[in-house]
Amino acid sequence: MEYTISELAKLAGVSTRTLRYYDEINLLKPARINSSGYRIYGQDQIDRLQQIRFFRELDVDLDTIVSIMTDPQFDKTEALQQHYDRLVHKRIHLDHLIQTIEKTIAHEKGEYSMTNEEKFAAFKEKMIKENEEKYGEEIREKYGEQTIEASNAKLRNMTEEDYNAMQSLEKELFELLKQALTLGDPHSHLAQEAAAKHKEWLMYSWSNYSEEAHAGLAEMYVADERFQAYYDKVGVGAAELLRDAILIFLGKK
Repeated sequence: MEYTISELAKLAGVSTRTLRYYDEINLLKPARINSSGYRIYGQDQIDRLQQIRFFRELDVDLDTIVSIMTDPQFDKTEALQQHYDRLVHKRIHLDHLIQTIEKTIAHEKGEYSMTNEEKFAAFKEKMIKENEEKYGEEIREKYGEQTIEASNAKLRNMTEEDYNAMQSLEKELFELLKQALTLGDPHSHLAQEAAAKHKEWLMYSWSNYSEEAHAGLAEMYVADERFQAYYDKVGVGAAELLRDAILIFLGKK
């Protein structure tokens, strides 16, 4: 079965403008252009658009989607399994949030005595699950099961003040990194301040900090495309700049 651009837009719940943009960025090309100049889409394009919608539902940015789906090694079945796993994690997180809201309502009504730890448990679990989902295998292999479990335990026991401080530190780190990127020099005061902030940020979750582990993590930011994409949201080259700044900060470069 074939669809015109308007038919496919209606089927998928997107705008024709979106489909034209996907064509422009080589993310979703039509199967052919008919004699009247209309874009025509077939089954392969329908399946590809479904994959794109899955990625977008999981808040993956378009640049990353293009990079993933144009990779010759892209495996549709494996991608679907990853979508499934991430959606299950998302559902679990939503269940935790619902439970937290229910307890909070009961607490406000005087029907339940809610601890401060319970108020933030769902948010901390989300942080742990996201880290496990994205980087669990690599960091466990690099740092060991015991180290990672100790780090997760420290996050779970984090106070409200520490949790808020950690979130604020990450925002400050990204802002410093964005400014440092305009200079392009890892030795600059902005880049070095970002490296110091990064260490301060790590101390909230790492139970046993070492400069060697810090340097190893910095190298992973560039070696692993997922870490690189996370920091390069600030701008292309941000992950590499942060890596170099950290190594200089630690006296290892």
